[in-house]
Parts: sequence; C-alpha cells; structure tokens
Amino acid sequence: MPSRRMARIIEGFRPCVVHIATEGPLGFAARSYCTKRKVPFTTAFHTKFPEYLNARAHVPVKWTYKVMRHFHEPSQSVMVATQTVENELAQHGFRNIKRWSRGVDTQLFRPRDKSFLNLPRPIALYVGRVAVEKNIEAFLALNQPGSKVVVGDGPQLAQLSRKYPDVIFAGVKEGEELAKYFAAADVFVFPSLTDTFGLVLLEALACGVPVAAYPVAGPLDVIGDAPVGCLNADLGVAVRKALDASPDACRAHAESYSWDSSVAQFLANIAPFPPERFFPGGGLPPTEFKGDSTVAVSPI
Repeated sequence: MPSRRMARIIEGFRPCVVHIATEGPLGFAARSYCTKRKVPFTTAFHTKFPEYLNARAHVPVKWTYKVMRHFHEPSQSVMVATQTVENELAQHGFRNIKRWSRGVDTQLFRPRDKSFLNLPRPIALYVGRVAVEKNIEAFLALNQPGSKVVVGDGPQLAQLSRKYPDVIFAGVKEGEELAKYFAAADVFVFPSLTDTFGLVLLEALACGVPVAAYPVAGPLDVIGDAPVGCLNADLGVAVRKALDASPDACRAHAESYSWDSSVAQFLANIAPFPPERFFPGGGLPPTEFKGDSTVAVSPI
C-alpha cells in the first residue's frame, strides 16, 4: 500500500480540497490519510467493481459492495453520474450521494466524412476495453450485414481476434484518429451490462452516430426515450433499429452534456465545505517527516 508516499504527495501539493476518484490502492491510501487526519474529502463511484469481480472471479456481489460501502462511508459527497446508479447505491446502503454528470468534447467529436473507413456498410463500431466485463462478445456474435470494428485493447483481444476473424480489431486509438473512427461508423454498439455511464455513448452521439445498447443503467440514463438510437434486450434488434435514427438528433442530444455543466455540478458538490474552513491559508499546514511517519507540525 502506498500510504506513506501518498501522504508526502498530498502534503507536498497542499490541496484545498481532496477528491478521491476511484477505490483502488491509491484511493484507499488517500482515504486513510484523510480519515486519520480528519480531512474532509469527496469520492466518486464510476465503476461497478462488484459486478466486474463477479463476472471475472465469481466473487459474491454483496461481499464487494460491503467493502465499497466501507470505502465511501466517510465521504462528504459520493458523486455518481446518473439517477439509476444513485438508486442502486441507495439500495446498497450508501449515503451522501450527489449527482455529477459527464461532459463531451464536441469540438473533437463531431460529424465527419465517413469515407475514413472503406468497409462494407453498415459499419457497427465498439470502442472500449476488450474484456469479459464489457460483454463484448454479445456484439461480436451478432449475425448482421456489413462490418464490425473494435477499437481498444484488453485481456480478451488475442482470444477474440482468433475466434472472430471477420471482425476488424483496430487496437487503441486516440485524439483525432479515434474521433474519425467514431464518425465513420453507422451505428455504435454498447454491449456492456455493468457500466455506470459510458462516456463513449456521448462521443458517438456527438459524431452524429446512433447508439444500440441494452436497456440497462448507463444507456437508460444517457439515452432513455430520446430518438438517438435503440435500447432493446435483443442487441441485434437494437442495432437494426438504431440505424434509422437521425444524425442531427444524435448531435443535438450530445450537445446537452457540456463541460460547463459538469464542472458546475462538481463545484456544487464540494461547496458545502469551503476550503478555508478546513485548510487555513488555502492548503494543508507545512509538515516534516520523522522516520517512517508523516507528522503535521500544526493541527488541521
């Protein structure tokens, strides 16, 4: 555990606000620092790790949610992206839940010339990790005309590229090149059953590309009843119906998720405890290091 190094990093930076983005080793180290020193902090719930661990190692979901609830319990605000996730966490006993939606770069992700991909159409695209928890094989196994393209990397890449030789596995793409892949597709397929939001949904929509997905958390909150794709328990049906959606409607829907709105929500979630109340002088007090421990010279 990187606790001592984390303490040095936090105190060297002297933050006014501590926000813990994820529940991994770094997150636990930061949480330990804050709870021991009674420093208020916020957290975010981005990923359904209990469902992921269940899919990978068959760990009972209730066991992992108990750990997750323990991690987030001292947080001043547990930030979530959607109402569906908020409802689910409340059922698992989480408290202090606040909304923090996502934003999409509509300058980078925009409609473009579709000739970037010279493949039989319609082109169905998946972007994300190639891993079992993403349920990607539900997409790859579809019997449909046209082409399937996968952008991304992950532990299942070698296995699935051998099993589905007709699928184009393009590897990891970033920036302009990634945006061109999005814009060149005719439909974006999101087979995940466990993502809490799915930023790639907004990136596809911003490029004028409709979405096909299951009617689960994430797609339900981002798309709902909007005419920008299709949510269906039969993913093949969802793909076929999504192709009829208007590219203009897709773009307009994505534009409602601005960065300004996302930032405003985040700042509102930390507003109840202004930094000057907890960190006099705009940051943590100076420290000195004695032996293996970090010692605050002046109390917080």
